[in-house]
Amino acid sequence: MTSPAGMPPVDDASYLLCAEDAGAAFFDAAISTCTTEDDDECCSGAGEEYSAASIAELIGGEGEYSPRSDYPDRLRSRSIDPAARAESVSWILKVQEYYGFLPLTAYLAVNYMDRFLSLRHLPQGQGWAMQLLAVACLSLAAKMEETLVECTRYVFEPQTICRMELLVLTVLNWRLRSVTPFTFIDFFACKVDPRGKHTRYLIARATEMVLATIHDVCWVIMCCSTFLMQCCKCNSDIEFLDHCPSSMAAAAVMCATSETPSLTSVNPELAVNWCIGLAEEGISSCYQLMQQLVIGNVQRSAAAAAAVNLFSDEGLTCNSSSPPPPKRRKRSPPST
Repeated sequence: MTSPAGMPPVDDASYLLCAEDAGAAFFDAAISTCTTEDDDECCSGAGEEYSAASIAELIGGEGEYSPRSDYPDRLRSRSIDPAARAESVSWILKVQEYYGFLPLTAYLAVNYMDRFLSLRHLPQGQGWAMQLLAVACLSLAAKMEETLVECTRYVFEPQTICRMELLVLTVLNWRLRSVTPFTFIDFFACKVDPRGKHTRYLIARATEMVLATIHDVCWVIMCCSTFLMQCCKCNSDIEFLDHCPSSMAAAAVMCATSETPSLTSVNPELAVNWCIGLAEEGISSCYQLMQQLVIGNVQRSAAAAAAVNLFSDEGLTCNSSSPPPPKRRKRSPPST
């Protein structure tokens, strides 16, 4: 049986063997996810030493699950199309929101895509290739994290998606159980709030911030008399690719802590003591980026609200004989 270029024969039994080492199974035991409804029990001291040792080991190996170190510079120099990547990330987030996927599912899909792009070149000028990669990466991420996925139609044939999934698996050496910021957020939140009174909020808010980092776009918003136009100014999500997952998690928890008046603010010098292996410089740099992200989101929301209000006021002066607005259609899934 023939196979796509660069892929081993699909009937080769050795191709089905997972190259991932046994340490990957250690992830679930290492992450102290809060599952109890009692906040006071979220950060219990049972097994704390084991958890700290586990987290430290994950920090030591997190680089194996990140794109190559030159990947952000290749995006900045446009040797890899940043606009095509941004469009794919945007589609992944739309699908995640539409189907109610976990934030981790979307993050993993982008992680697989970035790691693939850092190792392999896609055909230049072929937009469908990036679209197919995004579909395959999201499909793999959903298989890793989601328990129930609705049947979805794509512009690609199922066999085509399957072949692309196999190519992604091969390039990533079957390492799909990635170390992400979500691996560390629960643990760091408990370090800030050991009594567990605000742990749930810290985890939820830090999760929002981490998800925002994968597709944060600064916009210039202009309001015209007949329409609202948004013009892309810069992509700050590329800057977060320079930071490791543990630094991003620590910075996100620090930002969430600063928004909680009853908790004492944490600086990078203190955060680095949460676990062995953390880098103060990395946490500090990432924290500054996240603060800019939060401030930027507030400013954009205010500007957008002002523009919409102005647009609405202008709409009131329009001719009353204008045709009525069309009926709202049933929401459809994001197209690829």
